[in-house]
Amino acid sequence: MLSSIDIHCHIMPGVDDGSPDMETSLKMLQIAEKNGIERIILTPHHKPMHHNVSPEHNKVYCGKLQELADRAGLHIHLYSGNEIYYSDETQRELEKGKICTLADSDYCLVEFHPTTPFRAIHNGIYQVQTAGYIPIIAHVERYSDVVSHYSYVEDLIDMGCCIQVNASSVMGKYGFGISHFTRKLLKNRLVDFVATDAHDCKSRAPEILECRNYVAKKFGDGYSQKIFYDNPMSVINNEVL
Repeated sequence: MLSSIDIHCHIMPGVDDGSPDMETSLKMLQIAEKNGIERIILTPHHKPMHHNVSPEHNKVYCGKLQELADRAGLHIHLYSGNEIYYSDETQRELEKGKICTLADSDYCLVEFHPTTPFRAIHNGIYQVQTAGYIPIIAHVERYSDVVSHYSYVEDLIDMGCCIQVNASSVMGKYGFGISHFTRKLLKNRLVDFVATDAHDCKSRAPEILECRNYVAKKFGDGYSQKIFYDNPMSVINNEVL
């Protein structure tokens, strides 16, 4: 089975709209292991006007889940992180250490509202970079302005962004249009990471193996290895892609 690393998921229990409890989290980890996922960066939402988990508690909760996973015989290594919903406060919060980066690296997973105009996305990404971090744009296929203007993805890459898409989007869960867009990105080697964005054990489970096999068959083993494993490992090791 091909091994993968998941840099975007909501498996940490009871902190956002993902797993509600430890039992669900363990079931999700079991699914992840069956999909060949051997390392996971836990990315609970960090949103303005929400009760967000502090970086200190984030690491404590990650450690507790790791202990239970180890006891359950699961061979998965967990790391702390956040999925940052961009706001005017993001740069300041990053600079003050109030948000978790991915596995304590210089990489940040950043999301926007689906209807955010490209200019606002561009400006937001620039603010993250100004704070000294490397932005990874979460599920780029969800932003209508970007989907409508394919060249915007290239513009984001040119400014130093990394691009993440969801495995479920590639495999058609959200319709032909989104699947076509993500597969076009893959064909042109514009994707840096494929992740699960898992929230539960059923409709949004941490399933990635089918997508990994598809990408390997369609676009080559080398590219598949790069975006499902090598690039995520570079994030964990805080290396430049």
